[in-house]
Amino acid sequence: MGSATHTLEAPLVPPLVLGIESSCDETAVALVRGNRVIVAQAIASQEAEHAPYGGVVPEIAARAHAERLAPMLEKVMAEAGVALADVDAIAATAGPGLIGGVMVGLVSAKALAMASGKPLLAVNHLEGHALSPRLADGELAFPYLLLLVSGGHCQILAVEGVGQYRRLATTIDDALGEAFDKTAKILGLGFPGGPAVERLALEGDPKAVPLPRPLKGAKEPHFSFAGLKSAVLRAVESGAHAPADIAASFQQAAVECLIDRLELALDTAGPFPALVVAGGVAANKTVRAALEALAAKHAMRFTAPPLALCTDNAAMIAWAGCERLAQEGEGFAGDPLDFLARPRWPLDPAAEAVRGAGYKA
Repeated sequence: MGSATHTLEAPLVPPLVLGIESSCDETAVALVRGNRVIVAQAIASQEAEHAPYGGVVPEIAARAHAERLAPMLEKVMAEAGVALADVDAIAATAGPGLIGGVMVGLVSAKALAMASGKPLLAVNHLEGHALSPRLADGELAFPYLLLLVSGGHCQILAVEGVGQYRRLATTIDDALGEAFDKTAKILGLGFPGGPAVERLALEGDPKAVPLPRPLKGAKEPHFSFAGLKSAVLRAVESGAHAPADIAASFQQAAVECLIDRLELALDTAGPFPALVVAGGVAANKTVRAALEALAAKHAMRFTAPPLALCTDNAAMIAWAGCERLAQEGEGFAGDPLDFLARPRWPLDPAAEAVRGAGYKA
C-alpha cells in the first residue's frame, strides 16, 4: 500500500516593524509585530533637560534626540535578538511636531531603510495615537469615536479605518495638555505639568473655585482652553484660594468641557459602537473615569490604551506601520526616501479651517 506525501506549509510570521518617535521630548524606539506583540522598546525622557525652562525647548530636544537615538536603536535590536535584515519595514514619525526632532528620527529611518532595502513608512504622529488603542485591544474594530488629547492637540475624530479620519472638533486656541502644563507652571508645580496637577487635585475641592467652562453648551463643536488657563492665573493672583483647590477646580472644568463637546459630537455625528481616548492626557484618571461614564450612558464600548501607550512612544508608531502594511498588502514599497518632515500634518486634510489656532490640527 503506497503512502501519501504531505507538504506542511511554514506558519506565517507576522511582520516585524521598527518604529522611531522623536516629535517632541521623548526619544523612543520599538519593535512591534503585526500580531500586537511589542517585542522590545525603549523610551528616553528629557524631563531633566527641560525642567529649568518650564517647558520643552526645541533646540535642546533636537540635540538630545540626535545624541540618544543611535545607542537606543542598538539596544532595542540587541534586546530583541534581531538584525536589521529581520525587520520588514522601518516606521518613523514624519510630523506633526517640533521640526528639528522630527527630522532627527525621520532621517535616521531613511538611512536604515536605504541601507537595508526595507520599506520606509512615514507615520503621522497623530495617527500613531489614533491607532494605538488597537495595539492594546485586538477586539477594537473600525469605526470608533476618538478623543485625542495631548500637549499639542485636542480633537474629536471619527476613525473609520487606517488613513480614514473625519475631524469633528478641534481646539481654537490651546490644547488641553498645554493648559495642564501652563496651570502647573502658574501653580509652581514644575515640569511635566499634567501629572503634577492631577496629583495636587486629589487634595483639593473641585467646586471651590468658580472657573469658566469655555464653549460649554455652544453649538460650535470645538474646544477652547485659553480662557480657562487665564482664569487659573487670576485665581492664583487673587490669593483667595488654596493651590489644591485651584488644581481640582481646573481639572473639573476641563473634564466638563470634554464631556460637553463629546455629547455634541455624538448628537451630530453618532452613534458609534465605541468611544476611545488616546494621547498624553488620556493617562489622567479623572478624565478616564468621566469618559467611561459617558460611554456607559450611551451604551458604547470604552477603550483606552495602557498608560505606557498614552504618552509619546515608538510602539504606537511601529503599530501604525503594521496597520499600514496590512492595508497595502504584499509588495508595498513604502514611502519615498525624499518624504519631507512636516511641522503640521492634519489627519483630516479636508476639514474646514476654524477660527483661532485650530488650523494647527
